Amino acid sequence: MTTMTLGGALNAGLRRALENDPKVVVMGEDVGALGGVFRITDTLQKDFGENRVFDTPLAESGIVGTAFGMALRGYRPVCEIQFDGFVYPAFDQIVSQVAKIHYRTAGAVTAPLTVRIPYGGGIGAVEHHSESPEAYFAHTAGLRVVAPGSPSDAYWMIQQAISLDDPVIFLEPKHRYWERGEVDVDRAPEIGLHTARIVRSGTDATLATFGSLVPTALQAAEIAAGEGHSLEVIDLRSLSPIDFDTVEESVRRTGRLVVVQEAPVFCGIGAEIAARIGERCFYQLESPVLRVGGFDIPYPPAKLESHHRPDPDRILDAVDRALAA
Repeated sequence: MTTMTLGGALNAGLRRALENDPKVVVMGEDVGALGGVFRITDTLQKDFGENRVFDTPLAESGIVGTAFGMALRGYRPVCEIQFDGFVYPAFDQIVSQVAKIHYRTAGAVTAPLTVRIPYGGGIGAVEHHSESPEAYFAHTAGLRVVAPGSPSDAYWMIQQAISLDDPVIFLEPKHRYWERGEVDVDRAPEIGLHTARIVRSGTDATLATFGSLVPTALQAAEIAAGEGHSLEVIDLRSLSPIDFDTVEESVRRTGRLVVVQEAPVFCGIGAEIAARIGERCFYQLESPVLRVGGFDIPYPPAKLESHHRPDPDRILDAVDRALAA
């Protein structure tokens, strides 16, 4: 086992993908000599050369469009979008072209393209640097959407994403880039890219979340344990497709579900999970499925983001309401 930061695990995963397949290329703004604004691609250009790790113009539509063309020619490009709020200029390329090509060609053409997006808040950034755009992409048929919540998942999931013949939106919780965890770089995980993981067992209620809020949910569960409540925590890991079976099995045991996300609650990932679990577990639910998320506003200034992002108190407030129902 090796201890890594989540950012370091992503770097190691990209390195291994570059080593294993000469068709893998990494591209984006400042990913070369600088190593990216978060240094996720640090030293990769030095070790693999400018033909495989290269800087692009500041033009997200051009980045994804070029990568799409390379994917059609047999490469496996990995695009870095510097910040979540900058992906929107490339939105048309992703949802109109990349996501549609496999269906449009009746399966004859694939697009093995990975779009890395540092997402979410918690770093005191300015406007357009702290958004959570996952619902836009999860709503688009033809895209896979995943979000690691630990260094181990970051290391393995980036490699799994790159190896797929489908386009993958890879959401990286930038707030957790510097958090450390153990990574077994020699033993691949036993679960697939789109399988949820129970990271803490419990009996009284289920917390389902992903990405940067997995540690927050675990913190809430620890506080609840001190108050005599046993919470089960699920790291969804994948947002399209969603592993509803794991969530359903948990809810059938606990009878309650709280879904937590950074994005505004309205029309978010939590809404889909609430609807599906309501259908599947109608007779097992002891209370309505509750959602905790950001407020229905544009992401606020840095001094206010601690009030906007879900914290243990807001999660436990929802748990208390679920337990009281």
